[in-house]
This record gives sequence, structure tokens and C-alpha cells, in this order.
Amino acid sequence: MTVPGFLRAVDNVSTWSGKTFAWLIGVLTLVVSIEVFKRYILNSPTAWIFDADAMLYGTLFMMCGAYTLAQDGHVRGDFLYTNMKPRTQAWLDLVLYFLFFLPGIAALVYAGYDYAADSWRIGEHSNVTADGPPIYPFKMVIPLAGTLVLIQGVAEIVRCVICIRTGVWPERLSDVEEIDVVSEQLAQSEFVDEESRRAAIAGAHDIEAAAHSRGAERT
Repeated sequence: MTVPGFLRAVDNVSTWSGKTFAWLIGVLTLVVSIEVFKRYILNSPTAWIFDADAMLYGTLFMMCGAYTLAQDGHVRGDFLYTNMKPRTQAWLDLVLYFLFFLPGIAALVYAGYDYAADSWRIGEHSNVTADGPPIYPFKMVIPLAGTLVLIQGVAEIVRCVICIRTGVWPERLSDVEEIDVVSEQLAQSEFVDEESRRAAIAGAHDIEAAAHSRGAERT
């Protein structure tokens, strides 16, 4: 497998996992809505609903970590970073990946696996209520999410090495952004002429550029 092929494969896996588990936000919304109806309309609250909400949101949050890393969407203190040349950015990222990212995520996977294995072995249930739901499947999310982030981190390290050699950040797997939605909506509108459409799209691009750091673009 070539290096670009490896990067695409890892990005695809991270993107697939992120988009798949993103549907949990719909499930979470439905569960909360039903509970609100039961609690305030039927006066029949569910004892274990807090556990269910926590497990759904926790799974959503953790399983989308690799996707966020693949899209370079994690928060970065970029006051100095954005003004650096790509090679300098790559060197800084590379050092930080080896100093903090790899040890931290490897520890998460290692400790998370033991944590989940113990929970499975004893058939752990929530102790918030007397008949709490099982939480051992949820705890398996910890090593699984850590493994996905670790694999994506290896791909990011490869990107750093490529940038150090070439001076240019390699391309990422693009995903739909707000600007794409704006363009599609304007293209389908019957009430916007071509000149207004171009001006609106250009304005949307300017807003997007102002909202996102230059370091996140990496081109």
C-alpha cells in the first residue's frame, strides 16, 4: 500500500466511524424527548434514564474523536501556530505527537481495556438505581475509541513527515461543510440570479475563512 493510500484508508475508517456514531444524537434526542413527555405529562419518570443519556452521549463523544482528528478539527492554541510555515507546523506537531499524544492515547487504550474487561467479568450494572442498566458494553467504547484515535494519530504523524519533506501539507479527505450547503441551496433557488449567487457564495467563503483558523486549512 502506498503512503497516500494508507492515509486515505485511515481517513475513511475514521470518517465512517464518526458519521455512523453521529446518528446517536438523533437517538439521544428521541430518548430525552420521550422522557420529558413521560416525566411532565404522564408523571411517570424512568429511573435509569440518566444512565442511558450518559452512555449515549459518551459513546457519541468518544467515537467521533478519530473523525475530528481526521478533519483537523480539534482545538488548538494557534496564536503562534497560524503564522508558522508548514514545515515548522509539522515539526511542532510531530514533537507534540510523540511527547503527549502517543503516550496518552496508548495509556487510554491499555487502561481502558483492563477497565472494560473487569466490567464484563463482573457483569457490572449502574448503581445509580436499584435496578440499573448494564454498563459493561458502554465501557468497551473506551479502548475501541482510543484505538481508532491512535490509528488516526499514526496517519497524522505520517502527514507531518510528508510536510517536513515537501513543505506542503498533504490533502485530507474532505467532508461536507456549511459552505457546501450554502452553494447547493443557492444553486437550486429559482429566485437568485447568477451574479447574486456568486456574491453570496463569495461572502460565505469570507465568513468561513474568518471563522476558521488558517492553521486548520493547512494548504
